[in-house]
Amino acid sequence: MKLPPFSSSRPLTLGVELELQLVNTYDYDLVDSTTDLLRLLKKKGKDWDVKPEITQGMVEMATGICVSHADVFEQLDEIRQGIVECADRLDIGVCGGGTHAFQHWSERRIYDTPRFDQLSSLYGYLAKQFTIFGQHVHVGCDNADEALTLLHLLSGFIPHFIALSASSPFVQGNDTGFHSARLNSVFSFPLSGRAPLIETWDSFGEYFDSMMATGIVKSMKDFYWDIRPKPEYGTIEVRVMDTPLTIEKAARIAAFIQSLTRYLTLERPYSPRETDYLVYTFNRFQACRFGYEGVYVNPRNHEHRSLSEEILDTLNKIEPHAIALKADEACAALRREVLTASGDAGWLRQQHAKTQSLAEVVQKQCARWRA
Repeated sequence: MKLPPFSSSRPLTLGVELELQLVNTYDYDLVDSTTDLLRLLKKKGKDWDVKPEITQGMVEMATGICVSHADVFEQLDEIRQGIVECADRLDIGVCGGGTHAFQHWSERRIYDTPRFDQLSSLYGYLAKQFTIFGQHVHVGCDNADEALTLLHLLSGFIPHFIALSASSPFVQGNDTGFHSARLNSVFSFPLSGRAPLIETWDSFGEYFDSMMATGIVKSMKDFYWDIRPKPEYGTIEVRVMDTPLTIEKAARIAAFIQSLTRYLTLERPYSPRETDYLVYTFNRFQACRFGYEGVYVNPRNHEHRSLSEEILDTLNKIEPHAIALKADEACAALRREVLTASGDAGWLRQQHAKTQSLAEVVQKQCARWRA
């Protein structure tokens, strides 16, 4: 397969994808109800984008092309309501969160599609361990070269995106000590992590052809990078976020990314360089492990400070752009969360401290998703 041409799209438009958990309502473990839920959704006759994920007990919902925070929220909310209504008919629950608190990957079943079967054959048990749940945000780009430049500019803010969305402290019944343990599963895959520093589509095409020649890449889907180009959509796709516990939070994170993109595109505070990636893995780990209290190392001046300070500083810089995009209220809500250290991972731990039951934590996640 040749690298497809990059389709031009309207700059700063958004598309949001959320991977969701389907659970039973007696012990709140994952339940193999994906096929039944999709069947009921189809009967509604709506033009909703809801599809299976790699294992049973997962679905992915996606917006169409959005122009604003309000548009993202409206589309997500409509699909959310439809999914909840169908789930109620099946007597199952739906929730956000980057991991299910106590499911065991060995009990999962691969959803039967040619691609998922191929991934299972290639990756073995890792395919079932990929029963994790993320938010992906697509950002429209006018042309391919601009898209690649934006990809590398946004890569400096990967820790921000991780900390703001972190909602996966529990894995297989254990508190991992991480705010986002979900990304530990992603790191296991080859071709995960950062994209190579290539800033023209012609050069990227040469890189893609070289990877194809090795036999380990067949399409862009084989790259599990934190941010990757999606040439068929004319976007770049930010992929590091956990699925938040609410639609409101998911829309706010999309608004933050849109406002940040406008700042980077119009003000161009700097140009990408390879040395920006010297601290990339360290900053990423700190965000996963400690959330807002992680250490952020500035790759340009080597300053160390807390990730919360770095996020607040970023929110200050992008505020005029958030106002222009009518995303200022969404960004202000994120600011309040950072100032009070009240993220989703902390909320989940608080619920467990109160109930001493991970099943009740998942039950509360389902109630929060509905709200």
